[in-house]
Amino acid sequence: MVFSTIISSSPHLYLPRRVPTNLRPPPIRCSSSSSSSVSIQFDLKTYWTTLIGEVNQKLEEAIPVQYPEKIYEAMRYSVLAKGGKRAPPVMCVAACELFGGNRLAAFPTACALEMVHAASLIHDDLPCMDDDPSRRGQPSNHTMYGVDMAILAGDALFPLGFRHIVSHTPSDLVPEPRLLRVITEIAQAVGSTGMAAGQFIDLEGGPNSVEFVQEKKFGEMGECSAVCGGILAGAEDDEIQRLRRYGRAVGVLYQVVDDILEEKMSRSEENEERKKKGKSYVGVYGVEKAMEVAEELRAKAKQELDGFEKYGESVVPLYSFVDYAAGRGFNVGDSS
Repeated sequence: MVFSTIISSSPHLYLPRRVPTNLRPPPIRCSSSSSSSVSIQFDLKTYWTTLIGEVNQKLEEAIPVQYPEKIYEAMRYSVLAKGGKRAPPVMCVAACELFGGNRLAAFPTACALEMVHAASLIHDDLPCMDDDPSRRGQPSNHTMYGVDMAILAGDALFPLGFRHIVSHTPSDLVPEPRLLRVITEIAQAVGSTGMAAGQFIDLEGGPNSVEFVQEKKFGEMGECSAVCGGILAGAEDDEIQRLRRYGRAVGVLYQVVDDILEEKMSRSEENEERKKKGKSYVGVYGVEKAMEVAEELRAKAKQELDGFEKYGESVVPLYSFVDYAAGRGFNVGDSS
């Protein structure tokens, strides 16, 4: 899929600048819904930061520079950007561990999700798409390497992700049929009925399209990340469906909160050039309505997790992602 990183109004789970403390939503403790008896004592920041280190090492190894060097340099530039918060890989690992899966089984898919995520961001940033000059605190890929090389880098990352799953997932931990399901899941998430569809409608516009755009551009990656983790660990079909609904809600929640924070920040900065791009709940309905949507999504995600109560404290990381998406209580990677 996901997961205080502050995240931009870019089409996925990331924001290159930090929102001032006085503009952040009130801190929200990591907790389950009132109907669940799951413990709330969990340090998401440590869990996330530890996983980032492990995932970064795996990604470094997964994309060595080869001939032709320039395309690999462009690929590595975006995938290994220090501003990346690795939300999709972390959510994938957390979902896998929920069902007792070994994180070693999840790492290849987690890396593939980050490759696919980075590829989608490279393409979304292109002048013919969202036309963003920066990403993850650094110039966007096409700004550094040119539009032609950015397109090729994104094109190369998609199949590399699939190949990495097949070639690096331990066969003694994950049966082949599960790998096929994971690959199918990712392909569907990024394809013509998934993120590509959301980007198309975002560009073309249309009445009452905001819900579709948000779910496809942002919900798909959260859904895919959670579902892939469950598949790798052998979750039952009904459990996969719960993860699907949970991940989609969290993915959209992330972006809705991003848009709210962006709007509040732009209001606080004098002479700020406000440039609204794409479809957002804030842009279409305003901040108040967007806040209502965010609360509904938060409740929906936690309701789905209540169905995993039998797994005890293993579900707490997934609960905490919901609260983080809503409250942004810390900055991933900070030492404090």
